[in-house]
Amino acid sequence: MKEGTKVTQHEVSMPPKYDHRAVEAGRYDWWLKGKFFEATGDPDKQPFTIVIPPPNVTGKLHLGHAWDTTLQDIITRMKRMQGYDVLWLPGMDHAGIATQAKVEEKLRQQGLSRYDLGREKFLEETWKWKEEYAGHIRSQWAKLGLGLDYTRERFTLDEGLSKAVREVFVSLYRKGLIYRGEYIINWDPVTKTALSDIEVVYKEVKGALYHLRYPLADGSGYIEVATTRPETMLGDTAVAVHPDDERYKHLIGKMVKLPIVGREIPIIADEYVDMEFGSGAVKITPAHDPNDFEIGNRHNLPRILVMNEDGTMNENAMQYQGLDRFECRKQIVRDLQEQGVLFKIEEHVHSVGHSERSGAVVEPYLSTQWFVKMKPLAEAAIKLQQTDGKVQFVPERFEKTYLHWLENIRDWCISRQLWWGHRIPAWYHKETGDIYVDHEPPKDIENWEQDPDVLDTWFSSALWPFSTMGWPDTDSPDYKRYYPTDVLVTGYDIIFFWVSRMIFQGLEFTGKRPFKDVLIHGLVRDAQGRKMSKSLGNGVDPMDVIDQYGADALRYFLATGSSPGQDLRFSTEKVEATWNFANKIWNASRFALMNMGGMTYDELDLSGEKTVADHWILTRLNETIDTVTKLADKYEFGEAGRTLYNFIWDDLCDWYIEMAKLPLYGDDEAAKKTTRSVLAYVLDNTMRLLHPFMPFITEEIWQNLPHDGESITVAPWPQVRPELSNEEAAEEMRLLVDIIRAVRNIRAEVNTPPSKPIALYIKTKDEHVREALLKNRAYLERFCNPSELVIDTDVPAPEKAMTAVVTGAELILPLEGLINIEEEIKRLEKELDKWNNEVERVEKKLANEGFLAKAPAHVVEEERRKRQDYIEKREAVKARLAELKR
Repeated sequence: MKEGTKVTQHEVSMPPKYDHRAVEAGRYDWWLKGKFFEATGDPDKQPFTIVIPPPNVTGKLHLGHAWDTTLQDIITRMKRMQGYDVLWLPGMDHAGIATQAKVEEKLRQQGLSRYDLGREKFLEETWKWKEEYAGHIRSQWAKLGLGLDYTRERFTLDEGLSKAVREVFVSLYRKGLIYRGEYIINWDPVTKTALSDIEVVYKEVKGALYHLRYPLADGSGYIEVATTRPETMLGDTAVAVHPDDERYKHLIGKMVKLPIVGREIPIIADEYVDMEFGSGAVKITPAHDPNDFEIGNRHNLPRILVMNEDGTMNENAMQYQGLDRFECRKQIVRDLQEQGVLFKIEEHVHSVGHSERSGAVVEPYLSTQWFVKMKPLAEAAIKLQQTDGKVQFVPERFEKTYLHWLENIRDWCISRQLWWGHRIPAWYHKETGDIYVDHEPPKDIENWEQDPDVLDTWFSSALWPFSTMGWPDTDSPDYKRYYPTDVLVTGYDIIFFWVSRMIFQGLEFTGKRPFKDVLIHGLVRDAQGRKMSKSLGNGVDPMDVIDQYGADALRYFLATGSSPGQDLRFSTEKVEATWNFANKIWNASRFALMNMGGMTYDELDLSGEKTVADHWILTRLNETIDTVTKLADKYEFGEAGRTLYNFIWDDLCDWYIEMAKLPLYGDDEAAKKTTRSVLAYVLDNTMRLLHPFMPFITEEIWQNLPHDGESITVAPWPQVRPELSNEEAAEEMRLLVDIIRAVRNIRAEVNTPPSKPIALYIKTKDEHVREALLKNRAYLERFCNPSELVIDTDVPAPEKAMTAVVTGAELILPLEGLINIEEEIKRLEKELDKWNNEVERVEKKLANEGFLAKAPAHVVEEERRKRQDYIEKREAVKARLAELKR
């Protein structure tokens, strides 16, 4: 059933078996049709905003995306129910390098390259790709049940966001914070583009250290250097030593003859050189190493580039021109050995940068690129964290990670040699070479040529929280109402890539932090704790999991499987266990509905006389509402989910529904009506509490329950109603549960089936407990199946009996012919040891002055209560042991 309000049980029927496919089919479209996820702009409501971390428009969402978006959906569904005007803004990222690589691969299969098509046609093809894959992503969001406001969906290359990107580029350029310059950048020779530092993945590689002797030009000797990349020696322009190194002081200023090339290069002094490492002399190649580049600038050395953009050697490499860099390395090593220059090769394991996208070994490469001057922007972000208005990281420890990166930041290379992306708004005059940077092209465009490069994808996604709201139009209604956003949910692996950049750009352009909180989660790993990857073949498609177990089961597992900041191990068994949980909820709700006698919402009445079970379940519901709300506000979804699970599985299904059968199957119509009302009220509130975690099944059940409203998505979040709590009745119920459980355990221990009646003597600690048990005798008769039930402060203990001690009472079950007294003594002695240990532990704690001084009063009081309880249980066991040993 997908529609309706204030329904009765006669109008609906839940199928006997829970079928997640049937429950989830069509529901998402029904939600969208009802516009339940659209932000209303209602001035009477407080706004609450989350922007989705935009997935790359390259295809499939993985489990990490499913986890990330499930957490956001839980937060936004809960806030919507709490009465906030919620905006959860969806969108996608154009993903420059990744998307262009996919489209080029598709063209290659047709025997074409992007150059065959030309820029315009290639971009048309890429937009077609984007449209196709954006549809895939939306259908995956739908299967997950994400409550997104599609009326505000954005794309990093749409017109509004492109305008924001141009505004930011031009503004930073005019402030001198964007500049163009020659610099050593990380170059990917496969995709032929620059990479920022954080797009480089370092891997331990078994390489070699090559020791070379460079001869002094005057023939008086040689100087030793070492390198892991001998092919770069063709671009050497100096040898550097430390100015205080006594071994080389007499050589500073002299020239050496560069082997193979024959070029004379100087020996220079620079404090950068580590005297202790290797020979203490270093070859300097300013065009192929970032540190050498800095030394070259200090000493005004020429920069000689010896490679092409595709990783082959260029004309400066002389006879090696045209060779791949690694092939050149082999040949140059042979030639240097023949000349006696290379005198030692040793194995050397070192960290080598690889392109995150193509996997190619990254080449430090001299290139003219665009950069953002990071220091002033980073300083503002660091300063923010020293104020009350700082961005709150959850867990807190990730703030240190973030600050450490900002404190050690380098300028950000933002140009990429691609066609798909935001083209740099800079033009070069064809004759004068002047640079023109502006939002629009120069008027006499025929005299200018636009920079062919595009901006790093992260440049546009850094503006995501405010560019999506209409900025740079600061009068845009969405920008005024929904920015800054409330919380960002993301993985710890992109704190540098994305979180930090959003913060410093937000501060620079809006003067505000872009979000109040950053909730950090870990990575999804396989059951063995390994990272999921194509090479290991251990990836899991969330859509396959949904097909098999349903979105509700997957979401609940993802949300409750780990604590903030920790990695999550995927386990099919745990997802299956969650499906079983959903099945239990379905069956319990179906049973309740079958026994509600067609009750409508208006007939619900909690004012009648309640049983101890009614009082207890209402008290437990209040406690659960309070705990779940507090935990969810702290983003402790794992704990919130476990609290809900225990309440639903244990308290509601295993105990209350069983106990409710007494009045429901009885003849007292007033008692029936009250129990039906309690059942309906508790199920209604429970479905609402569970809804953010499991939206599909809760909507389906809620629509069948007596309810008020169109959809559970906009039903009010449950509130604690103190007048429905009854601590005394709850205490009585806890005692009944303890007794029933203990009797069941004893039966199991001696293999006595529940159907066989047995005598049960209950010795109560005092008159108060006795009266409570006599009042609720019906439950004990129903669930303990006694042939004889005696409840008193003093009962005879037969010689052959099984015993158990619960808080406030001792249970004695005469089991003539079913018990071995020796074994029972052994069992009781073990139990005595247990209570002795518990008493000792709690007494140590209460004797600890530090604990008494620091712990809150209620915690100390709880420990004292435990001590009293443990002592009573120990004394009862001692007494029973004494009786058996007589």
